[in-house]
Amino acid sequence: MKKVAILGVTGSIGTQTLDVIRRDIHNFAIIGISANTSWEKVILIIEEFKPKYVAMMDEEASLKLKECCTEKKYATEILQGIEGLNYISTLPEVDVVVTSVVGMIGLVPTIKAINAGKDIALANKETLVAAGALVMEAARKNHVNILPVDSEHGAIFQCLQGNKLEDVSKIILTASGGPFRGKNKQELMKITPEEALKHPKWNMGRKISIDSSTLMNKGLEVIEAHWLFNVDYKDIQVVVHPESIIHSMVEYRDGSVIAQLSSTDMRLPIQYAINYPERNNSVIDRLDFYNMGNLTFEKPDMDTFKCLKLAYRAGEMGGNMPAIMNAANEVAVELFLDYKVKYLEIEEIIEKCMNKFEHKLNPNLEEILEIDLRVREYVRNNYDKK
Repeated sequence: MKKVAILGVTGSIGTQTLDVIRRDIHNFAIIGISANTSWEKVILIIEEFKPKYVAMMDEEASLKLKECCTEKKYATEILQGIEGLNYISTLPEVDVVVTSVVGMIGLVPTIKAINAGKDIALANKETLVAAGALVMEAARKNHVNILPVDSEHGAIFQCLQGNKLEDVSKIILTASGGPFRGKNKQELMKITPEEALKHPKWNMGRKISIDSSTLMNKGLEVIEAHWLFNVDYKDIQVVVHPESIIHSMVEYRDGSVIAQLSSTDMRLPIQYAINYPERNNSVIDRLDFYNMGNLTFEKPDMDTFKCLKLAYRAGEMGGNMPAIMNAANEVAVELFLDYKVKYLEIEEIIEKCMNKFEHKLNPNLEEILEIDLRVREYVRNNYDKK
């Protein structure tokens, strides 16, 4: 039986992870979970899965959950804050930690889990974007598997099975293009949060939906792919594939291209990651090739959707630049969702921060966390208009 901790259990990836485990409950035990404020949802999860530990980031939610558990005489121990998150990430009995929290909050718990020898089912992009060198080095030293949960990286991971990494010529990341594919800058000027949240293919959280619409999500995935698969940025190609049937591809040096296809359902990469190296019975709808229709491919418009170009630039510069870019993006998206900045200001804020803050090669963890805080403070002080 595989013992699991899930960071961010009430989010999109967290709830789909529960669904995967629910269908194979005899092979899994959920030992610890974390959430931010949704204590009512957590109570239901405690009742069904009976985790030993729960970490709530929000203090008030933690107190309410503790009160409810006491009243119902549940044995689950309630923890609070980042200390609680770190605690459940390093529990001795846990085999794999699913990191599905969104944002930089996932970085330190992930590194602590790796140092504790836990395999990581990684759904938290920011961990590798901000500190890829540190994370991968820690994984190597501790003989830990980093198992990608993103559909694109999960696809690449599958396409690499049975092959040698040195035979890879190119990694091809597919992108749906988001809700604004084909639009020009003029058309993007008045985009609202409601419009940006309507992804045409995937059901995702709010922050990731905005990132997908700006193509920043694909930019973050480019940086992730660089670290996960040790491939140069010049050998990572983004291709817009609106049907979202091919989730990514690997081209080998002999010209062969291996692609992974499936329906648009995140439960498949989650299932593959937490069961690796085994496959399990399907939890998704199977493809119907007779009724699939055409598969189309386009070059991404990196002039209109500048975030992707900025991500390539940050990745190629390395050091602390991806952390600077990521922090600026996180706060800019937050401000956009709060109607405090316009849609196109997101890329403007990111570029300004990348030009403003000092580029430093080989930062340690403390330096990455420090620059992250400085960038966030700068953006909030200068762009929080309401």
